[in-house]
Amino acid sequence: MGLTLAQKIIKNHLLSGNMQVGEEIGLKIDQTLTQDATGTMAYLEFETIGVDRVKTERSVAYIDHNTLQTGFENADDHRYIQSVAKKYGIYFSRPGNGICHQVHLERFSAPGKTLIGSDSHTPTGGGIGCLSFGAGGMDVAVAMGGGAYYITMPKMYKVNLTGKLKPFVTAKDVSLELLRLISVKGGVGAIIEWGGEGIKTLSVPERATITNMGTEVGATTSIFPSDEVTYEFLKAEGREGDYIPLASDDDAVYDKIIDINLSELKPLIACPHSPDNVVTVESLSSVKVDQVCIGSCTNSSLYDMLKVAVLLKGKTIDPSVSLSVSPGSKQVLRMLSESGALSDILASGARLLECACGPCIGMGFSPNSAGVSLRTFNRNFEGRSGTKDGKVYLVSPETAVASALTGYITSPEVLDNIEAIKAVKLPKKFLIDDSAILPPSPPEQAKNDVVLRGPNIKPFPEGAPLQDQINVNLTLKVGDNITTDHIMPAGAKILPYRSNIPYLSKFCFAVCDETFAERAIKAGSSIIIGGINYGQGSSREHAALVPLYLGVRAVVAKSFARIHIANLINAGIIPLTFDNPEDYDTLNMDDKLVLTNVFDGLKSGAMYLVNTVTGAKIKLNCAFTERQQQILKAGGLLKYTKTIN
Repeated sequence: MGLTLAQKIIKNHLLSGNMQVGEEIGLKIDQTLTQDATGTMAYLEFETIGVDRVKTERSVAYIDHNTLQTGFENADDHRYIQSVAKKYGIYFSRPGNGICHQVHLERFSAPGKTLIGSDSHTPTGGGIGCLSFGAGGMDVAVAMGGGAYYITMPKMYKVNLTGKLKPFVTAKDVSLELLRLISVKGGVGAIIEWGGEGIKTLSVPERATITNMGTEVGATTSIFPSDEVTYEFLKAEGREGDYIPLASDDDAVYDKIIDINLSELKPLIACPHSPDNVVTVESLSSVKVDQVCIGSCTNSSLYDMLKVAVLLKGKTIDPSVSLSVSPGSKQVLRMLSESGALSDILASGARLLECACGPCIGMGFSPNSAGVSLRTFNRNFEGRSGTKDGKVYLVSPETAVASALTGYITSPEVLDNIEAIKAVKLPKKFLIDDSAILPPSPPEQAKNDVVLRGPNIKPFPEGAPLQDQINVNLTLKVGDNITTDHIMPAGAKILPYRSNIPYLSKFCFAVCDETFAERAIKAGSSIIIGGINYGQGSSREHAALVPLYLGVRAVVAKSFARIHIANLINAGIIPLTFDNPEDYDTLNMDDKLVLTNVFDGLKSGAMYLVNTVTGAKIKLNCAFTERQQQILKAGGLLKYTKTIN
């Protein structure tokens, strides 16, 4: 029996475990990336490991999230990250150089390599045949220190593409179609491999859009084969030496195969407040639009931006619409400028934003009160835009432009630029300028380098060793599909405090319950109850570290998202699921509870929650590996790492 593409890369990087679905495996990691919203904490954690140099082939620190500097906090964090990178062997991508996933795809991702990043959209690298995972900062810190990255061996899904996209139908529409078909939970526990004759018609930037949004279906990661399309992209980036051909075996076996005919797709749109709330664009033609944002790690490539320029050329956006454009990298921006395409974009009335994540994580350009905002981004969670009652829709760049021109949600199929769109091609050679990627100091010089810390950087919370019986208060009960944006919001007002857990804690779960943080502190030791798919969304470990600081000892849910459950374990918080989901309904806020059978339960897979108010005894399930058991017993990954080093 042959191997899938992902299985081949896993086999080549396997350090421990067996490639059996459901078994824990440890992987050698070739590359890591961080961004500044998660990076400060990741590097504080890395420093505690005590190694003098990263052990990976290539580690890169990007500044792309907290780029608004309205106070000293973000600037201090950037300075800290730059000084750590210089000392410990990490490349540093300066503010303005671009979004981590776009720049990494351009300059570093390579077929057959493994990459983990402290950002959930790291699977973007799968568009170039790089097996790329989003992970918590602690996992990235351990990998930089030479440790393995542990995951549960995933199932293998294949999406078989046939046909060819029609003009004005895009890779974004392919991603939205998959979300429509399988939902935000449909990829949980699986790696999605894209194949079929249809992939030959998709460029690397289009493939990267698709693997980027594989995160939204809950997949462990997504990947395309490395073929002649990959080679041409790498050659244009001056990196043809990184190319190797990679494909699955003809007799590879998949757990699920999904067929999508590209020729049959129409422009699609995800409605508020979930990426899988997908309908056709034409079905919403009466919806008035207030704001349009083009960019993000999903749709900010040169290919996307050139099409935007073609559609805007000689036209003016509707007076009632505010349009922003954020190129994904300095390379993209300079090539737009030198080709004249940037002038076409600006002449339309669009506002040019920095080469950064920006509006995607609520860092500026929030919509007006109750405003309708069309965005080429990957998430439209409630409140993520920075406007609590904003209505965010996810669309392709082409749909975004058409809607900005008319003032209503509009299918780009009505535009008259078909031949111009067909003429948009990727260049044979990209403009290569790595001057904003600073190399680290040589090892001998690095010994004298000083790490610079600002006053906003506070120590991260430490978990306590596990007890066999834990008395807790039920301080919060939430429903299904709770995201990390619910748990630990983003935005310009909050992101600057990512390295200050005590201050950040004031905002924990504020979207759901503004009194939670205060009540949790008063309770001392507490538990959170959740529904299905708890913790979906970003890789931000703050969604575990902040609850840890507030005294949360366990989270019980009907099911969890992959990265968040790993982050909870790394923080020393016990993630548990209901044996009987109906028991969720029997628990109420402020119940006094006792978690029992903890030590035996780690091994047996069953613990019990005793409700001292009602007397009920609720069975809870868990499935921890031996390593995870030891992490929880020690009080978290960092404490565990110290015990084995």
